Order: sequence, then C-alpha cells, then structure tokens
Amino acid sequence: MNNIKDRFSIKDLENLTGIKAHTIRIWEKRYNLLEPKRTETNIRYYDLASFQKLLNVSYLNNNGYKISKIATIDTQKIPQLVREIATETNLESHAINAFKLSMLNFDQALFYKTYESLLKEKTFQDIFYDIFIPFLTEIGLLWQTDTITPAHEHFISTLIRQKILISTEKIQSKQILKSDKTFVLYLPDNEIHELGLMFLNHEIVRHGYRSIFLGPSVPMASLLELKNYYEDIIFVSYFTIKPEKENLVNYLNEFDDLILKTSKTKFWVLGRMINELDKDQFPKNIRAFNSIKTLTQELQD
Repeated sequence: MNNIKDRFSIKDLENLTGIKAHTIRIWEKRYNLLEPKRTETNIRYYDLASFQKLLNVSYLNNNGYKISKIATIDTQKIPQLVREIATETNLESHAINAFKLSMLNFDQALFYKTYESLLKEKTFQDIFYDIFIPFLTEIGLLWQTDTITPAHEHFISTLIRQKILISTEKIQSKQILKSDKTFVLYLPDNEIHELGLMFLNHEIVRHGYRSIFLGPSVPMASLLELKNYYEDIIFVSYFTIKPEKENLVNYLNEFDDLILKTSKTKFWVLGRMINELDKDQFPKNIRAFNSIKTLTQELQD
C-alpha cells in the first residue's frame, strides 16, 4: 500500500488548512483558485499541488490580501510572495504550513530547511513552544480524522525527536550541575508518546539539574532501584493515553505507597489524562501541572 497521500477530499483540505469547505468551493467557483480532479468513478478530489496552493492562498489571505487580488497573481509567483511575507511577519504559521507539506510529502529536506531558517530567528525552546507544540496538536487531530496516515505521524515525530536529542546533547556536553536534586523521567506501561517528556528532559538539563531519562513503558517497580542511588528525587511522567481514566487514581495511590515514602521524593505529572482529575485529591507528594510551560517555570525557582 502506498502511504504517500496524493488525493485529498474537500474535507481533508478543510482539516489541513482550517478553511471551511463552503469557502473553498466559493474560491474555486468564483475565482478559479483550485481545479479539482475527478476519479474514474467521477468523484471529485484535489491533488498535492492544490493543497499546497490552498495553504499559500490562505496564508496570503490571513496577511491582508483579498481573494480577488490573489486570484490575479500568477500561480508560479504565489509561493515566492508567501516566502517574502513570512520573512517579515508571521514566521510561525508559515513554518507550520511548511512542516505539514514536509509531512505529507515525506520530505526531509523541506523539514531541515524550515527548521534551520527558524533557528536563525528563535531559540530551540521558542521553536518548540511556538511551532512544534501547536503543530503536534494539529497532527493529533489530523490523525483522528483520517486526514493523515500513521506513517505521516511517525515520519514527522521522528524528525522532531532528532532535533530534541541534538539540542539536548549540546546542552549536556557543557552542563554544570547546580544542585543535588535528581529528576527521573519515564512513561508508564504502554504509554509511548514521548516527545513532551523528551522536551521536559531538555529543559531540566538546561536549568542545570541532573536528569535521568528512562523513556516509554516503564513498570512502576523498576523505579524503586533509583532510590538506592539518589536521595532527593523528583519523578516526572506524562500521561497522554495511559493509565486509563478509571485506573488513574489507583495508579497515583500505588505510586505514593510504593515510591514516595520519604519527604525528599516527589512525583510531578502532566498530560491529557491528568486533566480529567480533581487535583486537590492527589496525595501530598504528587503534583499535577497543566502544561509543559508551567512545569518548566517551576525549574527557575
């Protein structure tokens, strides 16, 4: 099976660009901005070039260009105009659009080129907060609506993972520890969404703390061993899909009983699953955070 998606329904275009199908049809009929193709069975679809053009048209429209004006611009000149505006104004949305194209085309070169241009203007932390977090949120929605395949998600996640690792390694090579506090980062059994945790590892190291990154799917009992090596430990985990909502309170209570027996051992947790719970009911050594940003702000104290 070919994983490269080269045919898009109007619903796909709506999901990918945020432009309503109704608006796309008006732009198509009134201004001839897009030319849908038809399958052998006469079903309308759009190719990758149409998707790319629509991204660029919506970008220009969001930056003050009227659709009637865009319709008069030569199709070949639209990408160049977008690049010129992007260097002057809204770098973030241009970069997210470029990353979407990179993902759909499995185009590593476009990913690297876009990332390198961002690094000239922003720190790695800013890129992660301003671009990667909104982009990854969008990817989750695109995956849920079948607009992209799992292969697309894995491809782009792997490239983002590489960038986190490279930036983390640069900081680690120059790190001077500023305290005896040790952070142990892990994901619970069957939890594999590790990009958020990897970025937290990056930020903990950047703030001068010792960080031990254990990665995905770690059984709770395996964490006990760390207490033989370090006294002042903060365990950190990110619950995206596991533990399930009905098992969450039991998991936290078990963690408290098994691991948090001393006042110097704490557990910081965040992620979508945690947001379902009443945080006032957590055991006293367990602390929940609403976002990566709120947790990293705590590191500055």
